[in-house]
Amino acid sequence: MPVSGGKDFLAEPPLALTGAGADFGAVDAEEAWIAVIRKMDEAYAELVRQQVELEAKNAALEEAQGFIAGLLGSMTDVLVACDLSGRVEQVNLAAERAFGQLAEGLVGRPLADLIDASSPTTAADVLATMGMRQRIADREFTLATTDGPLPVAVNGAVRFDPRGRAVGIVLVGRPIGELRAAYHELAQAHEHLKRTQQQLVHSEKMASLGRLVAGVAHELNNPISFVYGNAHALKRYAERLIAYLDQVHGGANGPALAKARGDLRIDRALSDIPATLSGMLEGAERVRDIVADLRRFSSDRREAREVFDLAGVVRSAVDWVAKSQMPDLAILVDVPEGLEAVGHPGHIHQVMMNLVQNAVDALEGRPERRLEITGARLDGPGAPRVVVRVRDSGPGIPEDILGRVFDPFFTTKPVGKGTGLGLSICYRIVEEHEGRLEATNHPDGGAVFSLILPAGRP
Repeated sequence: MPVSGGKDFLAEPPLALTGAGADFGAVDAEEAWIAVIRKMDEAYAELVRQQVELEAKNAALEEAQGFIAGLLGSMTDVLVACDLSGRVEQVNLAAERAFGQLAEGLVGRPLADLIDASSPTTAADVLATMGMRQRIADREFTLATTDGPLPVAVNGAVRFDPRGRAVGIVLVGRPIGELRAAYHELAQAHEHLKRTQQQLVHSEKMASLGRLVAGVAHELNNPISFVYGNAHALKRYAERLIAYLDQVHGGANGPALAKARGDLRIDRALSDIPATLSGMLEGAERVRDIVADLRRFSSDRREAREVFDLAGVVRSAVDWVAKSQMPDLAILVDVPEGLEAVGHPGHIHQVMMNLVQNAVDALEGRPERRLEITGARLDGPGAPRVVVRVRDSGPGIPEDILGRVFDPFFTTKPVGKGTGLGLSICYRIVEEHEGRLEATNHPDGGAVFSLILPAGRP
């Protein structure tokens, strides 16, 4: 280590020793020299380590500054950072463009200089909000730009230093024109979605109506055919009776009348007429009942609530859907008469028809086609309930989608076979009835849909 005088401080010992003392002095000097060298190496190594750390921190700081500068430069919103007195400390590139000045011309100016006199929110409002340590949320400002007043929607927050002390506020503003354009686009997209949704709901209603018309036509076909056939028979009987009466009124004698009676089979016609009329009456009554059911189930009195028999609703749903679409379907209906629920029978009939239709669809192409519908009253704790369970012998519902079957627009059917709204609409209808609609898989296979409704009187 160099010292004054140009001599090395440790090059020579300070005192000259002779004999044994000289030997010990040389040894001490050498050890001291080695210790100093070691300390110098340690100090140098520490300096090198600190230098490396400092360079790494400087590199990280430069990278962070570059990242922040890149963010500020890429922002399309105007950003202004102020201190506690309301003087501008920093702006971004969007602010420079908006005010038509470089950052050097904006930094240090009062915030009030950047806000137009017509602004609904003033610089004093910003300072008051900052003093209360509150946020600024979607407040309307009018900035004083080179192109004239610029309305912006501003959000702001108090800025704190690492010790947690408030040091200023950061304001971020977006031109209201851009927001209005975005809201307009959002509103258009929402309207388009609503129209699409209405079209899909209408398609689902038309599909349900088509199934209903097909089922009703199938149900009406049998009694009308019966009435039609009996009417033709009665017409033939009437023609033979009229021919016989013409001979009676024409003065035919006894043998001639007896022959005519046998030839016209009057006795057989007279014996068949009561049964023929009874059959026609039975067919007409069946048509009347179907029409009455159709009128009752198709009524749209949304606020109407009445006690109705679930057994009749289930029977008509099965007759109008399952029997007309899958004649070879094995159907077991075990719903006791008098199982009464509270609600709108037409809406619940729509739900039952949809559940039966889903079961029929699940059985398409299956070797074994079986539909089981059971009903019971639940008199456990709480308000009494009734339940109708619809089980099919289909493949069941995969476990990963079991919780999604009632979601709007969710369907496992091929494109064009379903809108994914049927079960969703049914779920909403049952909820409006203060009931529940549940989907599970039966342990022995097939899907089970449970319709649970408030019970009527016991």
